[in-house]
Amino acid sequence: MLISAFAEVVSLGAVLPFIGILTSPDKVLSYPVVAQLAQTWSITQADQLELPITIVFVVAALVAGVLRILLLWLSVYLVAACGSELSVDVYRRILYQPYHEHVARNSSEVISSITNKVDSVVSGVILPLLILISSVLLLIAIMGALLAINPLVASVAALAFGISYGVLAWIARRRLHRNSQSIVIKETQRIKALQESLGGIRDVLLDGTQQQYSDIYRHADIPLRRTSADNNFISHSPRYAIETIGIILIAGLAYAMTHQVGGVNAALPLLGAMAIGAQRLLPALQQMYNGWASIAGSYSQLADIMEIADQPLPTDLLQPTPLFFKDAIPISAVSFRYTRDTPWILDGLTLNIPKGARVGFVGSTGAGKSTLLDLLMGLLIPTSGEILVDGEPVISPARHRAWQRSIAHVPQSIFLADASLAENIALGVPEDMIDLDRVRHAARQAQIADFIESSTEGYSAHVGERGISLSGGQRQRIGMARALYKKADVLVFDEATSALDTTTELAVMDAIAGLNRNLTILIIAHRLTTLRDCDFIVELEKGRVVRQDSYQNLLEASPNFRKSVQNGMLSNKAFNEK
Repeated sequence: MLISAFAEVVSLGAVLPFIGILTSPDKVLSYPVVAQLAQTWSITQADQLELPITIVFVVAALVAGVLRILLLWLSVYLVAACGSELSVDVYRRILYQPYHEHVARNSSEVISSITNKVDSVVSGVILPLLILISSVLLLIAIMGALLAINPLVASVAALAFGISYGVLAWIARRRLHRNSQSIVIKETQRIKALQESLGGIRDVLLDGTQQQYSDIYRHADIPLRRTSADNNFISHSPRYAIETIGIILIAGLAYAMTHQVGGVNAALPLLGAMAIGAQRLLPALQQMYNGWASIAGSYSQLADIMEIADQPLPTDLLQPTPLFFKDAIPISAVSFRYTRDTPWILDGLTLNIPKGARVGFVGSTGAGKSTLLDLLMGLLIPTSGEILVDGEPVISPARHRAWQRSIAHVPQSIFLADASLAENIALGVPEDMIDLDRVRHAARQAQIADFIESSTEGYSAHVGERGISLSGGQRQRIGMARALYKKADVLVFDEATSALDTTTELAVMDAIAGLNRNLTILIIAHRLTTLRDCDFIVELEKGRVVRQDSYQNLLEASPNFRKSVQNGMLSNKAFNEK
């Protein structure tokens, strides 16, 4: 940047002798620098300087131009590198946040932060900041050269231009800040509309709500575009007013100087230098203003990104060895709620899960079943009480990730990537490191191998985005195969068989029952009859354990359990008779 500014000064300084040698050759030797060069080159006649001064002027202009291009190249690639680092860091920090942060955060805001907001910070803050710094250095260099040529004229021009841009910036600052807040809101609304409409495209097509979603998108997009256009207008419009002021100043200077001693010939070199100086000065001033306006207009995006960038990362990012427990998982007086203002989901719950046990969890909606499993998996932290593994706390920094690596989870809603079946079963494993024998074994255990191997592509077949080409039951079984591929110590089934037909569900449960007895299996089932083979079943009510016994004993002792089982049998019978 300093070299580029120096080159601008040299090219500007060469204007005076260059125009002087063309208009008043006899007076050119009066310039101290030219006189010194003439003495160095042993030149005594002014006309002998025409070629050397022309060459110096051309070379200075070429060097200044090349350096400006080089500076631009360095700036844009430096900004690209910074933008990439920032985007990856923001994404990484979001992924490492605790589960409760993800539950509380809207996914539209997250996607907007990683994509739109980072891009806005890169193009609206980082690049303008570099341009602002280089423009300040260039401005200082040009003003120094102009002050050396004519201090009075340079001072008047600097004062006029500076006051003009200062007034414009003062007027625009609040509007730019307000626009930046509006852009953040509308970008998030636009992404939210896209996610909801495309994610629920089946309902959109069935209900004919295309126009409603188009209107929602339009109501977010039009203000966003208008606000961005307003920011662009604020950034670029001063240029034309300032250029007009510059032309008026040059015209006034020309008129005044041509009426002084020496007339036009005496004034022309100085006027030329001032004109070229203004031609360099005005873009530098405009770039400074553009940079400031862009940064001010991206303030809200920058604030959001800095908030994410300040989020802590775990102290140990390495993947620890899975923590395979040997004895039991005692849960002691555990209570949980998300915030102080929300009701208790679990209230003083106490339970002991032995190694290798098959444990079923039952209870009405809101009883705390899924929350308890989230606590057991280390996704949530108890508000009070503790969960131990072999006598040691699960949530301790040294054991938390190791414990999670020993758990495999099959949720009610299975996430499937737009990738092959093998990649979905071994989700997160690089394609070249997938153990296909292990994939096939997991698929057989999950009762999905016959379906996969009946297709020509087999395990290489793509499932489509979110598994759109698969049935609900097939998606669930791929999720089970994924959990079994992990070879975890604890398997968690959170209503994982709810989408399966009765026959397939029983086959899967038989497969689960036949797994290694060293595996600890925790199950929340939609149909309670599928919990027959559990070692014991835990009945929850209002966040507490109300009963804990075998399937048969609960059937005899618990009216609620017995009623739920009977309702499930009636539903299955009605379904099978259809």
